[in-house]
Amino acid sequence: MLKCIAIDDEPLALRQLQGYVSKINYLSLEAAFTNALEAEQYLASHPIDLIFVDINMPDLNGIDLVRSLSNRPMVIFTTAYSEYAIEGFKLDAIDYLLKPFSFAEFNRAVSKAHSLQELINFRKNTSEEIEPSEATARDREFISIKADYKTTLVRISDIVYLESEGEYVRLHLDNQPTITTLFRLKNMEAALPSDLFMRVHRSYIINLQRIKGYVKGRVFLNDTEYIPIGENYRETFQRYIKEKYQNL
Repeated sequence: MLKCIAIDDEPLALRQLQGYVSKINYLSLEAAFTNALEAEQYLASHPIDLIFVDINMPDLNGIDLVRSLSNRPMVIFTTAYSEYAIEGFKLDAIDYLLKPFSFAEFNRAVSKAHSLQELINFRKNTSEEIEPSEATARDREFISIKADYKTTLVRISDIVYLESEGEYVRLHLDNQPTITTLFRLKNMEAALPSDLFMRVHRSYIINLQRIKGYVKGRVFLNDTEYIPIGENYRETFQRYIKEKYQNL
């Protein structure tokens, strides 16, 4: 269950949010506010998993509210102003819903939050149920992926690379069908072991153990298939290659 609050200075918009939340069985609306300052005080003493927050509000806007939170929950912005979208995603918002939005759009947004929470819980529960040394091994062996209305355990070593396609991530696996999941590549990057995977492009993460070769601007994962290396990631990748392999 995701504990959530809704914040919007427009009563009609707030009622719509409350109605949408009531239709989702894994959401529990703990409180609703028309004032961001009151919400800020509430959050200081109440643990919350997810915030639905408008941006353009008096006294304290939604962007500044989220910035002020030291223990930041997941955030879905709800606003009539599209110009705030980039700023919203800089704060790692789960989604950005532009008013007026439908229940289907709302459902897609909260599904992302639910998927992320399930992944976090799975990793936490796995670590608690077995000994620390075993937890590390298990954690590095599998990752939980929600796709096609079920949760699948994917062996990490089978992942060749991950590719971002809008709101989805495609997992390209070794000799297995590709899995497509509703998830952000940044969140997937955080879930994978950093010593085994590296982001080499805004749209790609590669399995470092799958590298077969590289040239300027691209890395080969087999004899014919390559992944582009983004300019912002090139220095980190080259440093890894220099430290990992001896050049002859």
